[in-house]
Amino acid sequence: MTPTAASSVLKVARSDISLTDQPINPDWILEGTPRARISEWGESPDGTTSHWTWDCTAGRFRWYYDVDETIVVVAGAVTIRVDDEPPVRLEVGDAAYFPAGHWVTWHVEEYVRKQAVVRVPVPRTMRLAVNGIGRRKHRLR
Repeated sequence: MTPTAASSVLKVARSDISLTDQPINPDWILEGTPRARISEWGESPDGTTSHWTWDCTAGRFRWYYDVDETIVVVAGAVTIRVDDEPPVRLEVGDAAYFPAGHWVTWHVEEYVRKQAVVRVPVPRTMRLAVNGIGRRKHRLR
């Protein structure tokens, strides 16, 4: 990780990331022997949002999203399928959003690397309270 001139901004280059093994749950693997690796490189002060680099070798597997995740593919490609919907191919530069509570089938033909933003969903009542407090503070200025 390389901090930029502004201390609150974090720039991450590919060479800065050291990935560690993140085995895929064997019950989720449908074919092949995919090897996944991961590295967390940033987290919001409130702990609800984190930033990750993840990669995986060839294989087909299901993945359960218990948090919201937004990704950008930075190397390779993957074909994903949500339930009975048509498959979607994601290639370098493509972005996708996976809301919490869904199973997604990943088919990595050779290799895929992604940057991910993971967010813990906040209950609606909490969002309304936080938004209300923010509006009050803004009006007081």
